[in-house]
Amino acid sequence: MSVRSAASAVGEAGRVRVGGVGVDVLTEEQVVRRVAAELEAGRGGHIVTPNVDICRIAAADASLMELVCAAELVVADGMPLVWAARVLGTPLPERVTGADLLWGLSELAARRGWPVYLLGGPPGAPQQAADRLTGRYPALRVCGAHAPPYGFDTTRAGRDLVRRKLIAARPRLVFVGLGFPRQDRLIAGLRDGLPGAWFLGCGAAIAFAAGRVPRAPEWMRRAGLEWAFRLGSEPGRLARRYLVDDLPFAARLLGRCLATRLTGG
Repeated sequence: MSVRSAASAVGEAGRVRVGGVGVDVLTEEQVVRRVAAELEAGRGGHIVTPNVDICRIAAADASLMELVCAAELVVADGMPLVWAARVLGTPLPERVTGADLLWGLSELAARRGWPVYLLGGPPGAPQQAADRLTGRYPALRVCGAHAPPYGFDTTRAGRDLVRRKLIAARPRLVFVGLGFPRQDRLIAGLRDGLPGAWFLGCGAAIAFAAGRVPRAPEWMRRAGLEWAFRLGSEPGRLARRYLVDDLPFAARLLGRCLATRLTGG
């Protein structure tokens, strides 16, 4: 799928289509309210928070694009997507990150008495994140905090073990921090075991919540510079992704969106 074909106006079901992905026009607060209503009704779901990197990867793989677009909620975790939607004349209300949703949904769970499960992140990080979350929200019940060994999801035995532990814990909210597309493929395979639960694919959010990885200051997040902060914090791991892969894709996306807006097509 080309960047040009990815940049169009409002898509199906009222979603804004940008970066190849149909994105829900929701604020973080509205996402939390939507999840609350669905959980109250006994319906589960999957939240995907695409950024430029996820859009780039999904644009090259139709099965991954389908996986993203099939989620019940899709919200933009990348400022370039917010900017692109604005250029197209179909603005999104704000950036909604997995890192912020982890806290917002945990606050919701604490108020409603819904148990949460933390899955993924470096060894020990889910437990540390659970401690910090319950420190802020004392009523929060964390029914599981598990960092499976790297590569567990490449074997049936590894996936089955995670599935058994998760189903036995019976969470209502599951935060899965394995990075795209691993986390979202895993979620797709877990949902039938917990049809009334909501799953958030949240990337590095568990490591952020644990205090293992520093998060950019608020002003950098608002300015769309969180990627620069993360690059400075982890240059060896992120330099190629951000500078070689994602920046050119973002530039092409914004250029195509501008061309589409100017030509009306």
